Amino acid sequence: MGRGKLRIYLGAAPGVGKTYAMLSEAHRRVERGTDCVVGFVEHHGRSRTEVMLHGLEEVPRRELEYRGTLFTEMDVDAVLARHPSVALVDEMAHTNVPGSRNEKRWQDIEELLRAGIDVVSTVNIQHLESLGDVVESITGVRQRETVPDEVVRRADQIELVDMSPQALRRRMAHGNVYKPDKVDAALSHYFRPGNLTALRELALLWVADRVDEYLQEYRGEHNIRSTWQARERIVVGVTGGPEGRTLIRRAARLAEKGAGGEVLAVYIARSDGLTAVSPKELTVQRTLVEDLGGTFHHVIGDDIPSALLEFARGVNATQIVLGSSRRKTWQYVFGPGVGTTVARESGPDLDVHIVTHEEVAKGRGLPVARGARLGRQRIIWGWLVGVVAPVLLSLLLTALHDTLGLANDVLLFLFLTVLSALLGGLRPALASAAVSTLLLNFYFTPPTHTLTIQDPKNLVAITIFFAVAVAVASVVDLAARRTHQAARLRAESEILSFLAGSVLRGETTLDALLERVRETFAMESVALLERGGDVEPWTRAGSVGPAPVDRPEDADVDMPVGDHMALALSGRMLPAEDRRVLAAFAAQAAVVLDRQRLVGEAEHARALAEGNRIRTALLAAVSHDLRTPLAGIKASVTSLRSDDVEWSEEDRAELLEGIENGADRLDHLVGNLLDMSRLQTGTVTPLIREIDLDEVVPMALGGVPDGSVVLDVPESLPMVAVDPGLLERAVANIVENAVKYSPYGQPVTVAASTLGTRVEVRVVDSGPGVPDDAKDRIFEPFQRHGDAPRGAGVGLGLAVARGFAEAMGGTLAAEDTPGGGMTMVLTLRAAPGPAPAPSGQPARVSS
Repeated sequence: MGRGKLRIYLGAAPGVGKTYAMLSEAHRRVERGTDCVVGFVEHHGRSRTEVMLHGLEEVPRRELEYRGTLFTEMDVDAVLARHPSVALVDEMAHTNVPGSRNEKRWQDIEELLRAGIDVVSTVNIQHLESLGDVVESITGVRQRETVPDEVVRRADQIELVDMSPQALRRRMAHGNVYKPDKVDAALSHYFRPGNLTALRELALLWVADRVDEYLQEYRGEHNIRSTWQARERIVVGVTGGPEGRTLIRRAARLAEKGAGGEVLAVYIARSDGLTAVSPKELTVQRTLVEDLGGTFHHVIGDDIPSALLEFARGVNATQIVLGSSRRKTWQYVFGPGVGTTVARESGPDLDVHIVTHEEVAKGRGLPVARGARLGRQRIIWGWLVGVVAPVLLSLLLTALHDTLGLANDVLLFLFLTVLSALLGGLRPALASAAVSTLLLNFYFTPPTHTLTIQDPKNLVAITIFFAVAVAVASVVDLAARRTHQAARLRAESEILSFLAGSVLRGETTLDALLERVRETFAMESVALLERGGDVEPWTRAGSVGPAPVDRPEDADVDMPVGDHMALALSGRMLPAEDRRVLAAFAAQAAVVLDRQRLVGEAEHARALAEGNRIRTALLAAVSHDLRTPLAGIKASVTSLRSDDVEWSEEDRAELLEGIENGADRLDHLVGNLLDMSRLQTGTVTPLIREIDLDEVVPMALGGVPDGSVVLDVPESLPMVAVDPGLLERAVANIVENAVKYSPYGQPVTVAASTLGTRVEVRVVDSGPGVPDDAKDRIFEPFQRHGDAPRGAGVGLGLAVARGFAEAMGGTLAAEDTPGGGMTMVLTLRAAPGPAPAPSGQPARVSS
């Protein structure tokens, strides 16, 4: 059972007439004999809408009690049991009462569609997930009930129910939308003219984008090529903070303004991790961007602006969306911030959008974890504080004649040692302890300016100072190392969790997985190598990036996977701790490769099964359809050779005509069988040349009765680049099929026209037509639709015609004829040259 079709009536605001339009469509379908029922429609006390429910079958609703109140919801089980052709389900974004079958009504609709039931529904533009923020900024009302944009985009048909703001306000003032006691409040708040105009603009723009998508699909189906604008790729930099959702929705709206836009959310973690990131919030943002049709990427990089720009340029992004900094004013002393740096270094090829949000200047949360991998600048400052600062402190205290006392001097030097440990780690702190000890001994313990210590108490103080300094430096460094390790393990667990989840869901191909490895470890190229044995050469099972290596020994990093497989990375050397994550990637790459090969083997098995099916059908055709004309020929010949019957000239002519017709029919059937065999084996070799349609199409009509076809091929048509022989056979099969099913006395029309760089030949009949779910099936071999008699052929004519059309670079598709019937559309390439080529060579079909 196929999936049902979804039709949505989209409105800019409540009251524009979505439900009324849906019910009107239901009445039209019922009048045409369609089995249509009301699954759930709420008229909200509107009399005109309530009247439209009369005459429509309503499925009883399900009653649910929640917090002492009785509610009614759509009974999904009852609709599934009734199984109508069409079900009306109002308010797609509605949240069901707790205890219902699904949380959201759009999930109920998905169940009906999966059961093969067509659904007609309604939704307002403010309920789309990506528009939540902008609708709130316009109306001041946050929409709690939303539906993912992707669910609405998957609809087979979206119809905009439009109404001007002034007309909608008049309708409300007349009491046709809300009760009279609510009209004034609604008109002065949500339904202000400015609000309605903005919502209407949102709806019109959203539907306009859908029209562009439909047009692009049509052009792709008809192989129409022309210049299109570059595809928008928008990179969103998220930090795991609360502003991430706003940025993702803003980027989704930017992407929707151009057809084919793509959103890529990227989370860049330092190599030592980020302490302010909430894993739960990051998961929510990942789910949100995937619901909006985008992708989520996890990248490790110490320099966040550089890593972000490198990622954006690596994916050919056109725009970057960042949030305004959450840092407080005093925190800018540490640098200009990520947004400013990215905007400054983006160059002319990238547009940077800085989006404001509610978390601006509220602080960045906890500081970044300090790890053992400190930058060069931090280490230099650690050595300066640990070695140079004690010398300067000694000079300062000497100049002040040191009136503080030895105990205070020791505390000052200890402070510098701890500070150097925080900045530069253990080594600068140990050096600071040694230098401070010497300076305290030389300048501040009698006798001064010597390394001799006269008072034993001072010796004890100096010794304790050195021990405490070393101990504090060791503890600070150990804490930093532990923090680094914890942050790194958390970053690794996030990467491995995301990897495992995506692979288990079957969302990762081998190339996507290798690209993830390249992004995560900032490599130039990644290749998965394999070989059949220890002495056989290596081959690449998959690779990404420029110039991938062909042998593991040529790579900067190689990770073995079993005995005869390895993951090879080029670009830089990796530290030992990174190999644990790399090993997980390598093992998963092997699993994905095995899965792809199993899928390929399954496809091959399906192809073999299809071949067996064709052979079985061929045997059936030989046993009946080919024997029928042979039996007629045999009977006619036997009658003519009979000696005990004296045949008249008319009888002899009729028997000979029967023999000729049977032979022609047999020749046609055998020719189609041979053509299909050649198409199946891929041995059709078209000889393309330029020719006029009016030279070929009339020749294809020789096998149909006179007066059964009306030909309309203008002489002004451009020449087509085809194989004349294959084109004649294809048109002949299409026309014969149309004449066979067209009612007596209603001729078939064969018309030709131009469409851009293509020429269309349309064969129009007025027969019974074909349902939408069978339009592709009629082009399969040995398929005869409906109740076609066995003598009507073996079901190869349209299959051969489509095969010949595709061999010449064209297409063949079926459409409904307005008023009933079917139209076959044969699309061919127009010749680039103005003059036709000489028609010296006929078409050849080689085998």
